[in-house]
Amino acid sequence: MEDKKVLLSIKDLEVKFRVRGKRLTAIRGVSLDIYENESIAIVGESGSGKSVFTKTFAGMLDSNGYIDNGSIIFNDEDLADTVVRKTSVSKKMIDYTFAKLNAYSQLELGAEIYKEIEALKTERAKRANISLEQKEKSDKAIAELGTKKTEVFNLKQTLDPKTERAKIRELTQSIKQMEKEIKKLLKDRVAMEKAAEKQLKSDTAYINQYNSDMAALKAKYDAAIKGTISKETRERNEILAKEVYLSIGRYSFHKRVQMLFKFLAAFQSAMKIGADLSDDVHRNAVFDKVAFRVKYLDETANQLHGICVLNLANVKYAKDWYQIRGKKIATVFQDPMTSLNPIITIGKQITSIIMKHQEVTEVEARAKALDLMKKVGIPNAEARFDDYPFQYSGGMRQRIVIAIALSCQPKILICDEPTTALDVTIQAQILKLLKDLQKEFNYTIVFITHDLGVVANIADRVAVVYAGQIIELASVDEIFYDPRHPYTWALLSSMPQLAEKNTKLYSITGTPPSLYNKVVGDAFAPRNPYCMKIDTLKEPPMFQVSDTHFAKTWLLDPRSPRVEKPEAIQNIHEKLLKAFNI
Repeated sequence: MEDKKVLLSIKDLEVKFRVRGKRLTAIRGVSLDIYENESIAIVGESGSGKSVFTKTFAGMLDSNGYIDNGSIIFNDEDLADTVVRKTSVSKKMIDYTFAKLNAYSQLELGAEIYKEIEALKTERAKRANISLEQKEKSDKAIAELGTKKTEVFNLKQTLDPKTERAKIRELTQSIKQMEKEIKKLLKDRVAMEKAAEKQLKSDTAYINQYNSDMAALKAKYDAAIKGTISKETRERNEILAKEVYLSIGRYSFHKRVQMLFKFLAAFQSAMKIGADLSDDVHRNAVFDKVAFRVKYLDETANQLHGICVLNLANVKYAKDWYQIRGKKIATVFQDPMTSLNPIITIGKQITSIIMKHQEVTEVEARAKALDLMKKVGIPNAEARFDDYPFQYSGGMRQRIVIAIALSCQPKILICDEPTTALDVTIQAQILKLLKDLQKEFNYTIVFITHDLGVVANIADRVAVVYAGQIIELASVDEIFYDPRHPYTWALLSSMPQLAEKNTKLYSITGTPPSLYNKVVGDAFAPRNPYCMKIDTLKEPPMFQVSDTHFAKTWLLDPRSPRVEKPEAIQNIHEKLLKAFNI
């Protein structure tokens, strides 16, 4: 895929959800490059993380979900290209920012001494507190009791107060007892911390040495930051000031002022620790704390020009999503009836989206909508334009949903199991429609499914997802004819098309692991018939099978025993030809 442009680059993505006072890690360190004009299928069982993974691209995570780590870089030139006008207000803001950055740059002169001061403070805090081992033991005991209390409370809520009063009283007493135990543990923790602090205060030799060292370092630091910054630093700060304004110029005046002060605070902190702001990675990291970084390119008398580094994992303002969701990244959902408004006509639903994202009149939007309806295969589009969703069949409704998704000609079309609610004949038509329209509109398809038969029809590449991780990534041919991960073997073996007469349809035993807890070893190990001891102890790395094929399994380690894939998926090509009577 080297000749193709990377449209979306996901690195070390981690997504968590807050659920009943606990944290559930739904996506665990996923990295993936998605290319322009390709079709990539995301495959796995229900609950594997397929939909959560793709929802991060469009900012559609539920309110209790958040991206805890990683980046999603969207390489779109049109969206990235940024121009802001030069006005008297912008000039004042840039000059003010430049002056502040120059003042903060003096802190860089004492950065190494500042690190020594912080290290000394950390050492003192360590001595004044309980040991890490004691802290972890205390935290674990409190957390376990808290979880147990929640589980007992949830069980109590399910009981009938009329017939199960005795059980309710018993659980109520149990909850009260656990609350007492938690209070005792917290009290013991405070007592241990006070004892550690008291012990430190009694160590007069250490306290005197600490005060002496700290006074010397502070005097040295105060002298260092009174120095003069270099010409190169001032030139860097001038560009930084322009980049800050380029990054906030698209917002209202009130929001610009708010963000400016946030940027200044972020740069002050970065300069204090001596972050290398001439390096793009470090500079991007500082910008990401507030907003996208717009990299300065050039300027004229009337405007500043830059290019935006679009990290979708770090979108903080809803206004930014309005430029991305629908316009650049669109989604086709599973059930078309829930995607369409039942009390608004089909034509109105398409034209409203076109008018929202494109500068066109209602007449022009209608013409575009009719053209789209014809392209997605709606017969007699003019007559059906003012119909309501209930007057369309399931397949036609899904065609309308596709038309709405394509109305703004997005770069990425996410298809979240769009054919599951349709019969197999209509399913084949929808898949063909998506592929045919891809040639015309040049979009990238990200297809979420658990149906490997669908994968064979639409995908160029396949990412197999299990327990929030990509465990195999390959071309569609490699997934079908040379799969390497036992989970992929199990998914292929479960295809109904491979079942033979008088044989039992294969199913994967067990259930996926709980993602509330940290997964130790290979997440698939408890369900893996080829499980080795190391699978239960250590997470496997991603092994490279070919230039386009990667699999996360210890079976690919040269030291592992040789294991053949199951008989059910050997000679799979011939079996599929026979199954489909080709």
